[in-house]
Amino acid sequence: MKSNAELRAEARQMLKGRWKESVLMNLVPVLITFAIIAIITIPAILFLSQNFQAINEPTAYNTGSDGSSGSSSGFISGLITTFFTVAMSWTFLDILRGKKEIIRPFRDVFRTFRAPYALAVLVIYLLTAIFQFLWTLLLVIPGIIKGYSYSQSYFIYYDTYEKTGETPRYLDSITASRHLMDGFKAKLFFLDLSFIGWHILSFLTLGIGYLWLMPYIYATKAAFYDNLPKE
Repeated sequence: MKSNAELRAEARQMLKGRWKESVLMNLVPVLITFAIIAIITIPAILFLSQNFQAINEPTAYNTGSDGSSGSSSGFISGLITTFFTVAMSWTFLDILRGKKEIIRPFRDVFRTFRAPYALAVLVIYLLTAIFQFLWTLLLVIPGIIKGYSYSQSYFIYYDTYEKTGETPRYLDSITASRHLMDGFKAKLFFLDLSFIGWHILSFLTLGIGYLWLMPYIYATKAAFYDNLPKE
């Protein structure tokens, strides 16, 4: 298994000459997210301005609704984000393996919205979210550890389908990820930590730096998966 520095170097090699397309690919979900926020927020602002007195009344209906709506919106936004991040991760995996030379940003970023990938991403996301939630009921740390255990599920599903042409069972992909990550969860954790400095710099640029940082991370994670020892 390569060191974290070698994995990051492999990612930079993938991105060499492809930074522009990678940034554009990452920009698509950002713009879509802003559009969704605008679509939701603007009508909400108009509604609140017209019903200011009503919404400030301490009714049973108003009390407690914010928590459920917040958790629901967080779950949905996480799902939408996953569709895009998985698409970008698969794109970099194809580049790493020489199956793809050119990034087509406005096509590759939507690849997970096509069959059979769309249903696979949805079901794997739901299952891993449920499993992580159940582990988190015990303690927070086990939930985080399981998150690393399930982290390769999307890669495994994609690999299996591409190699065999058959649709693998979703639970099999999750189980295979759990086995594949035995002994490597800490390595992936420290790989994540190695980007802390870049996260700080991106934050200082008011988030603009993330347009470059996220493709770098996705490419590194693709290199990590490709370097995991497989039977």
